[in-house]
Amino acid sequence: MITVDAVSKSFGKLKALDNISITCRSGECIALTGPNGSGKTTLIKSILGMIVPDSGKILVNGEDVAGGWKYREGIGYMPQIGRYPDNMTIGQVLDMIKDMRQTPAARLDEELIRAFKIPSLLHKRMGTLSGGTRQKVSACLAFLFQPDVLILDEPTAGLDPVSTEILKEKIVRETDKGKLILITSHVLSDLEELVSEVIYMQDGKLCFHKQIERLLSDTKEERLGRAIAKVMSGI
Repeated sequence: MITVDAVSKSFGKLKALDNISITCRSGECIALTGPNGSGKTTLIKSILGMIVPDSGKILVNGEDVAGGWKYREGIGYMPQIGRYPDNMTIGQVLDMIKDMRQTPAARLDEELIRAFKIPSLLHKRMGTLSGGTRQKVSACLAFLFQPDVLILDEPTAGLDPVSTEILKEKIVRETDKGKLILITSHVLSDLEELVSEVIYMQDGKLCFHKQIERLLSDTKEERLGRAIAKVMSGI
């Protein structure tokens, strides 16, 4: 579970997060959405400990992230753009991360590695990969250590239709196992069949945090994108 309590963060005169409070529970797949510059990335980086908020508190599974790092072992993070050493092969990157984590092989989740046919690509250097293949590597690493919390930033960006479906099916299975999955995306059509709740941010503020069913019911819409547009037009 993730609890964000009255978190604010400014960069100079820009208020990236303005008194944000949300609670994300285990067993939920939550869409974190909003226009560019809304504060989504700053919020994610604050949860990951990459940015220190000016005020407020963030708890991950009950542990205050301030000054800590151990909690990160329970989070799988898939960045929007994965950056890896260009001269390393896919196999070397996977082995390096495994060595760093020291997780027994029996506890590794290599389902996506097999589904994306990564074993046939282990010899390829990261600098030669397409954006889609880099996304596959990032997805494999995010799920590899069976974390309780997964944060996926634009996870389907650059993926072909088949790979997109493989990843979406994996997300559904992991949610069904009781994990918390937080997804940021501008492609709302990719989220409709996955998410149970929506967090919408704009200009560093939380506009709403609602269950999908409640959102669709309140707006009398059948599609997520139209429902969000209707809510925002009335704010």
